[in-house]
Amino acid sequence: MRRSVLGGLGLLAWRAGTPALAEAPLVVASKSDTEGALTGAMIAQVLDRLGLPVTRKLGLGPTLIVRTSLLSGEVTIYPEYTGNGAFFTGTESDPVWKSPQGAYETIRRRDAERGLVWLQRAPANNTWLIAVNGDLARREGLATMVDFAGAVRRGLIRLAASTEFVESPAALPSFEAAYGFTLPLDRIISLPGGDTAVTARAAAQGISGVNAGMVYGTDGALSALDLIVMSDPLAAQIVYEVAPVIRADALARHPGIAPALARVFTTLDAPTLRRLNARITVDGAVAESVAERYLSENGLLP
Repeated sequence: MRRSVLGGLGLLAWRAGTPALAEAPLVVASKSDTEGALTGAMIAQVLDRLGLPVTRKLGLGPTLIVRTSLLSGEVTIYPEYTGNGAFFTGTESDPVWKSPQGAYETIRRRDAERGLVWLQRAPANNTWLIAVNGDLARREGLATMVDFAGAVRRGLIRLAASTEFVESPAALPSFEAAYGFTLPLDRIISLPGGDTAVTARAAAQGISGVNAGMVYGTDGALSALDLIVMSDPLAAQIVYEVAPVIRADALARHPGIAPALARVFTTLDAPTLRRLNARITVDGAVAESVAERYLSENGLLP
């Protein structure tokens, strides 16, 4: 009897031209880091303005948890970095990941086989880099990793970095191999965590004699501290450009998501992301508010 009553109600709703059941909300997630919260909030706000039902799971966890949730369907969309495709596919040594276009096209093609779509990426590389104390860099004329290698050979550098950066073949060893230098372990302060706010501040303030620090390309602290980021002209590092990754079935239902988010992500170059990240990490603003202000001021909301 209960089944037939519910069935009758569903039939009446259908005949009235309204769905018996509302569509499940699109779940927008992000990793538990500053830039993830920022770009995840941008995605959620754009989807809100498109009139789509949205559930936020910003700060869900590290890469493995968020990626697994996307593949399982628990998450609909989240911001991911092209370079992580190297680890998703077990091809870290493939040089394609050191090319912006190559990395993007490779992970886009491989993830299409998994029912995922990579949307427009941002033109900002959030890869591992090394930043040098501004006074030292200006005095010694340090601007690139070629210059940095020379300073290492002259015994001028003391680096603060995470253990992962020091030991991972894709990080400091990759720089050393590309630029022909070896930084002695007694010239490195190795930290168990990967907090670049700590390593950047140590380099800027000369804490424990440190004058260089591991950083990421779009760190907010870079816009607030007197540091010179060493460019990587030989492309020693994997490229990490952020892009929304969405389940293909959701995009098929709502194709307007792609152009709306493309308008946003094409504006996110490295100086812009550094400035926005700094509002969160340095000024203490909330990511959701920073995202809303940026989208509104730049006319990026649908």
